[in-house]
Amino acid sequence: MKIVVSPAKSLDYETALPTTQHTQPAFLAQAAHIQHTVLQQQSPKQLSELMHISDKLAQLNWQRNQDWELPFTTTNARPAVYAFNGDVYTGLDSYSIEASHLDRLQDTLRILSGLYGILKPLDLIQPYRLEMGTKLPVDAHANLYQFWKTQLTQHLNDELEEGELFLNLASNEYFSAIDKKALKVPVITPQFKDWKGDKLKIISFYAKKARGMMVRYIIDTNAQTLDDLKGFNYEGYGFSEEYTTKAGELVFVR
Repeated sequence: MKIVVSPAKSLDYETALPTTQHTQPAFLAQAAHIQHTVLQQQSPKQLSELMHISDKLAQLNWQRNQDWELPFTTTNARPAVYAFNGDVYTGLDSYSIEASHLDRLQDTLRILSGLYGILKPLDLIQPYRLEMGTKLPVDAHANLYQFWKTQLTQHLNDELEEGELFLNLASNEYFSAIDKKALKVPVITPQFKDWKGDKLKIISFYAKKARGMMVRYIIDTNAQTLDDLKGFNYEGYGFSEEYTTKAGELVFVR
């Protein structure tokens, strides 16, 4: 099974790491190209306007861009799954994953990224901010979707085996960087819904956390099949046959 998730804007480079294992990103050369030819040329004011962020955040990310350099080592970079610190990663709770399960995590999970393209959990990354939806031209490409789509889709096809389950737990912003029609396997997209009064809704905060919990469930149980996925029951969620009405979706309700 392969799973894709989104990255997070908030980062953690302080918490003690539970492992010394690390790898290098597959698209580090492309990330360096984006950094050196585009991002490092942007002033704090330009970053603020480009990313719609405050002057303070723009200054922070301008400095990150200036400090970004190769090679990536354990002193200037951190494994991605321990660097990202948003709701998905709260649900995943990677720091408590058993050491014996790290190989499974590394083989299964992929993190999409505006700067790094696609990451394995233990790939080293330096701090950055670049959302996939940022309207940033790169070379002859009008935006990051044009820059990444063919490369990322081919990369996933190279990794995927015939008949292997492919799970989309990323946001629409990030999954749009993949050419779904060109993938050699079908895409399964779980949905997580909560009752609010008498209505069933996707509540962003809970849904993001549930995506991370679904990854954790798969790693914990070594889930391999659709029936295995339907067994997901963390924090009160349960598979609903009744509300799963679209092909390629699995709806979980609580």
